[in-house]
Amino acid sequence: MPTRMRFTIWRPLATATVTLLVAAFLTPAAAHGAPRESRPVHSYENAIREAVWVDTGLDGDSDGKADRVAVDIVRPREPAAQGRKVPVIMDASPYYSCCGRGNESQRKTYDAAGDVVRMPLFYDNYFVPRGYAFVGVDLAGTNRSDGCVDVGGRSDIQSAKAVVDWLNGRARAYTTRTGTTTAEAGWTNGRTGMIGKSWDGTIANGVAATGVKGLKTIVPIAAISSWYDYYFAQGAPLYDSGPDWLSDYVDSPEARAKCAAVQQKLVDGAPRTGDLTSLWTERDYVADARRVKASVFLIHGLQDLNVRTKHLGQWWDALAKSGVERKIWLSQTGHVDPFDFRRAAWVDTLHRWFDHELLGYDNGIDREPVADIERHPDQWVTSTVWPPHGTRTATLRPSTGVEPGVGTLGLRKGTGTAAFTDDPRLGETEWAAQIDTPTPDKAGFVTGALTRDLRLSGSSQVTVTATPTTATAHLTAVLVDLGPDTIRDYAASGEGISTLTDRTCWGASTTGDSACFRETDARTADVGRTVVSRGWADLGTYADPGKGVPLTPGRAYTLTLDLAATDHVVPAGHRLALIVAGTDRDLIDPPADTPTLTLDLSRTSARVPFVGGADAFARATSAAAAATPDARSLDGVRTPHHTYRVP
Repeated sequence: MPTRMRFTIWRPLATATVTLLVAAFLTPAAAHGAPRESRPVHSYENAIREAVWVDTGLDGDSDGKADRVAVDIVRPREPAAQGRKVPVIMDASPYYSCCGRGNESQRKTYDAAGDVVRMPLFYDNYFVPRGYAFVGVDLAGTNRSDGCVDVGGRSDIQSAKAVVDWLNGRARAYTTRTGTTTAEAGWTNGRTGMIGKSWDGTIANGVAATGVKGLKTIVPIAAISSWYDYYFAQGAPLYDSGPDWLSDYVDSPEARAKCAAVQQKLVDGAPRTGDLTSLWTERDYVADARRVKASVFLIHGLQDLNVRTKHLGQWWDALAKSGVERKIWLSQTGHVDPFDFRRAAWVDTLHRWFDHELLGYDNGIDREPVADIERHPDQWVTSTVWPPHGTRTATLRPSTGVEPGVGTLGLRKGTGTAAFTDDPRLGETEWAAQIDTPTPDKAGFVTGALTRDLRLSGSSQVTVTATPTTATAHLTAVLVDLGPDTIRDYAASGEGISTLTDRTCWGASTTGDSACFRETDARTADVGRTVVSRGWADLGTYADPGKGVPLTPGRAYTLTLDLAATDHVVPAGHRLALIVAGTDRDLIDPPADTPTLTLDLSRTSARVPFVGGADAFARATSAAAAATPDARSLDGVRTPHHTYRVP
């Protein structure tokens, strides 16, 4: 549902401490008014760099001692010397030693005393001189932390929540991993913002869903909102492995030696049947969105086939129902950080966001449009709210056409049937390319050429009534924009970006930690069709989305597939297509059998959110005519060349 941001602006009390803050951060000309921007007035080279180990209160590795997680801190020296407290920007990650962060796969490095020398990414280089502390947390079981990785469960979330508690005086930390000397966080006011991409951003979502006090904002980038939906789509497996593989991938050597029991729990609790077990409900942050008190600035690639956009759609909607203050960026990329697709605007916007949320500066960001959407490569539009005002769901009906499997899509109820046979060798790329040709592997339904632009915004659903010939069957439904365009090549190795050799700098540098990063450029593809939304399901979950059952061949089943959130304009002259098929190659795993499925079109429909609703669809298709394929015969992007198993 569309919601305007409703900000409660935190402002410091008018005390001598605030006077010092204002003097430190403002130029003399601006010092007479309220602060609007933090300035780089502190030394990064002379910043305090230290490590503490926070007691999580858990014993995940069952060694008889409470797990301690390593917390590396970079904070400005000057405020501490003046008795001023600073807010915290925190990235809790499993990747600081095993795999690296960012486009250049940076890892933490340390000096002989064990204090951090290089913190990955630009956050510390940029924000520490501006009066923030940056905190990099090693999740339990990774790098220098005790415990075990449990892939989004209690251990993962408590790893970071305990640090927020420590920053607010509610938890205990030590100066070493095994010692007894405690460390206090008297240098911070406890106001914390969490940020991170993928697994890191997922941890931010999970910690926010605990409602922990002191967490004021989160910035999840391409983040998971429910771990079940990372591994399964309504019972259909998305990968050939489960969370035990991922845990082993990031575990430290010490954790691998101690965490066999945790590994086994991940295996036992995540059966490849796709059943919704208690392991998955523990890792469903959407269910706890009502507890979120922090504001949320969410960033996601609309073509992210790793953390797919169902995660952003369901999280966004759940936060809206809870009245959470929100902002969103939606790019054309795949699984890419905004630092690598819109760098200058990203750094500026993030700066103003943290200044507003953590320093309380009235800089106007709360009065700007809620949503930024990349409509074409490097071309952005805004929406005051998202989805936009006037967005309503229209029910589209597939119907038979002149040739079998090549039908029409409109508002009138359809009749007849359409049949296809699952072919795991094919997927959405091939289906869309053959939309105007009868093929045995898909059922396609197409509008005529639109007479005006038609904007989809939000999450769709496709309800099918299908009769299988076998005891197992998987289904895919996709919405496709049929027409020529230039888009980011999200299926290429950079997922929509190319990494260049030149570097630009974003903050202060030291000998051991450069603030200069390789530039990027949009990697584009000229296409004749674009898949704009996808959904998958195991037909065996027709009665219970949490448990699949064998099908009776010859019996009709009705099931609703949830399609991923999107924001896409189908231009005038293009066509909109709905395709229903079986296995979507490289995006879901095939069923045990090779079914033929027959759709009852009178009981099959798509509920699609259009700006303007059904009326907008009717106007755009009222004089639509059949379109001939583009003479250039452009393809879509290639099928992604690898299957992701690492968020």
